Amino acid sequence: MASHMSSAAANGSQQTFSIRDLPKSNSITRKLPPDAQYPTPASSHNEERQKLGPRLVRNAAFTYVRPDTFGRTELAGVSKAGLRDLAIDPASVETDDFKNTVAGRKIITLEDGQEPKETDIYPWAQCYGGYQFGQWAGQLGDGRAISLFESTNPATGTRYEIQLKGAGRTPYSRFADGRAVVRSSIREFVVSEALNALGIPTTRALSLTLAPEAKVRREMTEPGAIVARFAQTWLRVGTFDLPRSRGDRDMIRKLSDYSAEEVFGGWEKLPGAVAANTEPAVLQPSSGVSKEELQGEGENQQNRFSRLYREIARRNAKMVAWWQAYAFTNGVLNTDNTSILGLSIDFGPFAFLDNFDPNYTPNHDDHMLRYSYKNQPSIIWWNLVRLGEAMGELIGAGGRCDDEEFVTKGVSQDWADELIKRAENVIEQTGEEYKAVFMAEYKRLMTARLGLKNFKQSDFEELYSELLDTLEALELDFNHTFRKLSYISTEDVDSDEKRKEIAGRFFHHEGLSTLAGPEDEARARIANWLEKWRARVIEDWSDSAEANEERFRAMRAVNPKFTPRSWILDELIERVEKKGEREILGNVMEMALNPFNEEWGWNREEEERLCGDVPRYQRAMQCSCSS
Repeated sequence: MASHMSSAAANGSQQTFSIRDLPKSNSITRKLPPDAQYPTPASSHNEERQKLGPRLVRNAAFTYVRPDTFGRTELAGVSKAGLRDLAIDPASVETDDFKNTVAGRKIITLEDGQEPKETDIYPWAQCYGGYQFGQWAGQLGDGRAISLFESTNPATGTRYEIQLKGAGRTPYSRFADGRAVVRSSIREFVVSEALNALGIPTTRALSLTLAPEAKVRREMTEPGAIVARFAQTWLRVGTFDLPRSRGDRDMIRKLSDYSAEEVFGGWEKLPGAVAANTEPAVLQPSSGVSKEELQGEGENQQNRFSRLYREIARRNAKMVAWWQAYAFTNGVLNTDNTSILGLSIDFGPFAFLDNFDPNYTPNHDDHMLRYSYKNQPSIIWWNLVRLGEAMGELIGAGGRCDDEEFVTKGVSQDWADELIKRAENVIEQTGEEYKAVFMAEYKRLMTARLGLKNFKQSDFEELYSELLDTLEALELDFNHTFRKLSYISTEDVDSDEKRKEIAGRFFHHEGLSTLAGPEDEARARIANWLEKWRARVIEDWSDSAEANEERFRAMRAVNPKFTPRSWILDELIERVEKKGEREILGNVMEMALNPFNEEWGWNREEEERLCGDVPRYQRAMQCSCSS
């Protein structure tokens, strides 16, 4: 396949391609069963577009369906990091090929005017179900997302599935229109790339296309938009929930095989069997898997499906540890919004905490606070238990998982109790592993954020917990606190008087709220914490000027100056959608892609405003699921 080389590639940094010449694949549509009503690309392509709408789809992982078009479109933004990671030539962004592909106006994998052949790469929408707010919701699926193709970056070897969100109705749209509005699209475009820049596992965004002629009904009539987004996989826990609800054992096995082989890179890359009470081993990747383990004949009979389940749990444990360490709150942690690869996915109501409030939820429909910040680790595990139930037969079968009778007929009565007990044991052990991986990752991240080199068990109570209690009691900003800490030397806080003076740096510009109590008590509380923190910093770094400078650099590399808060996104939406501004989107994206910078070179005063105090009456904002 001919490549379109960029100037950067010519200098040896990375080979890049136009979107037409990008290496493409379609493992999902080659390896998983299609919708029987449209079993080939041609059968869907030749159907009238309006007939490709909502209906029940059974025994299928996906439906072939092309994007719809919505009149005039405008490419409003492109992620530089997205271009880099997909190996797309930045110069090709201005071509009609690129603009029409990310707007859903062209199927780039087909020759113009040609009917697709059975072997052609053709767009598709995935089929899945899910538990929403703890209740079974039935068939859900890609109701407004359509995947175009997969592409593997030659330099990194990472394969991504590129899809359009807001590209029209599919069989999974239910009562909706398959479209997305500008406000939700801007939010996803910015935050998915911001999370990636912070290091948080996430799905990604490539571009934002405005469709002003597409009038979309939500709480009001709004202009439409399309986000071109990408991820290593879009499979979710809900992908397994749906066949489980239908008793489709064959589909669960096919999805498990596909996940291990195509998403995780092969069965042999999954973690080996772990006996109970072996926490250090839990945290180590597999160093190779024996044939006995693959067949489920090793210790605890943790067969390959058990190890797949455990790897999915480990990935999600690490993801949610990052959320907690950076105070990101998802807001809609249904099982259909829980990635099997442990990626932040499908952004509706979400937010970074402003004032530290563990009970905060960004979702104004979450009246029971099910998806609040403090509940995220337990809710992700609740979702993973649902996955364990879906995979229960496979993980409970142990060494008999490939027996012909089991594969074709299921579990016979004479060993059903044994299978159930084994499955329950594996799920229980995985729960312990989930907690261990979560805590290890959370401690690692918080240790770095506090500017320490090594974790001590006493840090958890004396530093982590005490700081969070202080932030909550005094209603202080979470991420700003860590960034401000990144400028404080050991000399700055070497006396009680200095510590009490420094304490004021953490207050909001208007001072403490009336709920925080007297200011002198607040200063004394922060000063007491700073004394403990200083002692630990000296223990790990010493208190020399050189050590302080080295620590400053280390802390500022993990404590962002900029995070896309809700008030910033609301202002951005207003300026782009209502006022027609475009440059501001690129400027905010530059900050989101480089959150640890001190400045970004476009307007220092504006940059400082966007990195500064959250306006008093715009803290802890909430929004709807259409946001």
